[in-house]
Amino acid sequence: MSAPLRFDGRVVLVTGAGGGLGRAYALAFAERGASVVVNDLGGDFKGHGKSSSAADKVVEEIRAKGGKAVANYDSVEAGEKLVKTALDAFGRIDILVNNAGILRDRSFARISDEDWDIIHKVHLRGSFLVTRAAWDHMKKQNFGRIIMTSSAAGIYGNFGQANYSAAKLGLLGLANTLAIEGRKYNIHCNTIAPTAGSRLTQTVMPQDMLDAFKPEYVAPLVLWLCHENCQENSGLFEVGAGWIGKLRWERTLGAIVRQKNLPMTPEDVRNNWEKISNFDNAAHPRTIQESVSLLNDVLSRIESQDVSPNPTSYSTSTSSTGFDPAKFVGYKLTSVAYEYSHLQPILYALGVGMSTKDPDHLKFLFEGNEEFCCLPTFGVIPAQSSMLGSGGLGSIPGFNIDFTKVLHGEQYLELYKPIPTSGRLTSEATIADILDKGSGCVILLDVHTYSGKELLCYNQFTVFVVGAGGFGGKRSSEKAKAPANPPKRPPDAVITDATTIDQAALYRLSGDWNPLHIEPGFAALGGFKKPILHGLCSFGFAARHVLKHFANNDVTKFKAIKIRFAKPVFPGQTLQTEMWKEGNRIHIQTKVKETGDIAISGAYVDLNISSVQPSTQEPSAEAAGLQSDLVFEEIGRRIKEDGNQMVKKVNAVFQWNITKDGKTAVQRTIDLKNGSGELYRGPARGKADTIFTISDEDFLGLVLGKINPQKAFMSGKLKIKGNIMLSQKLGILLQQYAKL
Repeated sequence: MSAPLRFDGRVVLVTGAGGGLGRAYALAFAERGASVVVNDLGGDFKGHGKSSSAADKVVEEIRAKGGKAVANYDSVEAGEKLVKTALDAFGRIDILVNNAGILRDRSFARISDEDWDIIHKVHLRGSFLVTRAAWDHMKKQNFGRIIMTSSAAGIYGNFGQANYSAAKLGLLGLANTLAIEGRKYNIHCNTIAPTAGSRLTQTVMPQDMLDAFKPEYVAPLVLWLCHENCQENSGLFEVGAGWIGKLRWERTLGAIVRQKNLPMTPEDVRNNWEKISNFDNAAHPRTIQESVSLLNDVLSRIESQDVSPNPTSYSTSTSSTGFDPAKFVGYKLTSVAYEYSHLQPILYALGVGMSTKDPDHLKFLFEGNEEFCCLPTFGVIPAQSSMLGSGGLGSIPGFNIDFTKVLHGEQYLELYKPIPTSGRLTSEATIADILDKGSGCVILLDVHTYSGKELLCYNQFTVFVVGAGGFGGKRSSEKAKAPANPPKRPPDAVITDATTIDQAALYRLSGDWNPLHIEPGFAALGGFKKPILHGLCSFGFAARHVLKHFANNDVTKFKAIKIRFAKPVFPGQTLQTEMWKEGNRIHIQTKVKETGDIAISGAYVDLNISSVQPSTQEPSAEAAGLQSDLVFEEIGRRIKEDGNQMVKKVNAVFQWNITKDGKTAVQRTIDLKNGSGELYRGPARGKADTIFTISDEDFLGLVLGKINPQKAFMSGKLKIKGNIMLSQKLGILLQQYAKL
């Protein structure tokens, strides 16, 4: 059973907490450890009068149960005083529930200026003033939870409540903007539209309904939305009688009723009214950026229209432009060649966050490394030219889709063998399917990449084209590589990795030159406040996290990866990859640590765990009588004599692969990290910090000082894997303890 939600150490300010909903909130927070400021002016439901008794009574209730609370009797129009009460009594403010309100119900024709103004002063302006007073304190402590109280009357309208409805819907707009501005400071703002028995509803609800709609049925939602574990932000919820529902906007696909260089008339609107009002396949916009993006798409479509003497209406459906998806499913694009040297895999590794700070990364960054290799996800690089290049989707005759409105939705990559570090690869692409998602269409592009005649890897790009849906096509495909949700349990491993402010600038050197990722003006046209990171860059981060943690960076263990891109990432943000192991499948989910937003979802990596077995190599017959035996024998004797001191000085495990005639003759491990130290024959039982490979003859020359270690390394006689700096400690050990 999950732990109960607690608010110990948190300070909560509830306005209008002298009765009804506010009282229920205050009591609930206090019961779970919060310190509560109980604000109530003490007037009636019309805003007349003033008294301290309502707030005092609730404070007494809280204290009688062992809780902490103080009273405040100011109007919400004195926002600074309310927050000062919290600071004076408890030293901080973490949570604000804007609950105070009054009613002045009148039919619209009878509303006076006073009736209008006082409702807005208490509900909208009051919430603004109290929130503004708390805002900077929440920013400085990098935590805040704010609740705005709207109403069904504000959402849907209600007879006799024009003043109240306008103020309540205004609170939703205020909350949505605060959610955006507060996100980077870990300040979340949500809106509730409660139905409960209170002073404000007693005039419109009979007693039996007041009994059924208890305030206690609303308080649990408020507490969850205000808890530090809750990542909900900018949500709108209806709640009452034990039921909770989340609301969202819905928008029809609409229709473009204007043509380029022609007047737009009321008749055009009338003739398209059915399309304008048809909610089939409706979209659910969530941000102003989505709204701006749609209008940019409309302008692009209008500019691309040919003027006709008989104007017709243009809807956002691709079918109106003569696009027939059936003609293009199965279409094979022109094959694309990709030639590269060791430079491209290194640039790609740097682009997805690899660094020389980690010795395990050298095999991907240094072409002279004994195990130099490509990251498996480099397989998307040669394939992406099939989509983005001159022979890509945009070159197909009659494929009338605006590719400036393409979003990368999902990606699948499967490897059949490790990717060469240089060479010439050929990719062949086919449109596997086209799906109708209403607000846009989805294109599945299958790309097979070959090295010569050998199939190297397979990619499936899933791209979403905004505004290109509504043509009556199917919504799903058996050809799509489906995402998979992670298990419902805590992750088995979590890796956190910061991107740099120049991450997108570096990643684009791998071939994705879209200015959206580097030019602020272009990013603004796409509805983003600044350039965003490539989705395939985040993809690379997540994949290498799995490769490191579950496969020890062994590329031969990598089989496939599937990812769904959920939200954009900005360069400089921190990626947090959560991983769950289920057999050979590693489920993954990547979050932006600063915001809690999920950037990658429904994702997994499949590994060939059985493809790499522990070494069972036995020493060859030639291993007998090796010159190095005498050296290791002496090292072993000294470890037995003084192993504890060696472990303190060295703290590392070294594995030696001694070769003869080009083949491994024997493996020996010097463990100066565990226990009192040990020398044994065979590979390291765990992970060696440094692995040396050298011939028996050169090893003896190294120990006797006849061979310079640095020159041996540069010439290839001595090969080192892992932490090369630790070899200096081993050098001292050999000089001191391996005297023949």
